[in-house]
Amino acid sequence: MNLHLQNKHILITGGSKGIGLACAGAFLQEGAHVTLVARNSDTLVAAQQELSLTAPAGCKIHVVSADLTQADAALAALAEAEGFGGPIDVLVNSAGAAKKTSAADLKPQDWQNAMQSKFFSYINMMDPVIKKMAARGQGAIVNVVGNGGKVASPVHLPGGAANAALMLATAGLANAYAWQGVRVNAVNPGSTFTQRLETAIAADAKSRLISPETALSQLTEKLPMGRIAQPAEVAAAVVFLASSQASYITGANLSMDGALVPLI
Repeated sequence: MNLHLQNKHILITGGSKGIGLACAGAFLQEGAHVTLVARNSDTLVAAQQELSLTAPAGCKIHVVSADLTQADAALAALAEAEGFGGPIDVLVNSAGAAKKTSAADLKPQDWQNAMQSKFFSYINMMDPVIKKMAARGQGAIVNVVGNGGKVASPVHLPGGAANAALMLATAGLANAYAWQGVRVNAVNPGSTFTQRLETAIAADAKSRLISPETALSQLTEKLPMGRIAQPAEVAAAVVFLASSQASYITGANLSMDGALVPLI
């Protein structure tokens, strides 16, 4: 299946680790060029080195360090990316994560922090990119938005609220820009085997005085498919939604939780 991504310029926020890094690898295998944006320059360099080991000949990898919670920093990162590889054909947002806090411990600032770290880190890049895409009459955006935006968790309310807002923004922007040739979709992963999940499992195990292996086993037992998703599986869905094979899909929020939450 030809996804028609060869020589396309893909900008991936949060591209230095986890799902974002897996997306970068998947796009490179399709012959695209990638720009990775993240806050930590060390992890970006490490990601660039890792990707270069398997990237097809001729595929370019560029990295930009930026704090995307700041609109000016997002604009500067976009300008640098365009200077490297030209206009952005596909934007993948996978940056930012809100801190988990129990409901009883929440303060107004926690809600603001969650919106900054998750919602605005996406919006600050989407806003200028989608307007440039619309002016050219083409482009695709895929947002990686945690499935917590669909189901309220008492320990992840601010983050879940930010995710829900992003899901609405995805559908709304898709509707607003469809006539200008821009598609906007989202994938909603559940538990996915990333460094962040491993850290969360370790913290859960410590708080309950059990081993990480037991905590992992208990988490896995709750999943209808009997296993946790791999980042590459989420990346495959992202690449498909960004490709010509998904040319009439826009405004979709694709659940990828292995049927954990049976909602329509």
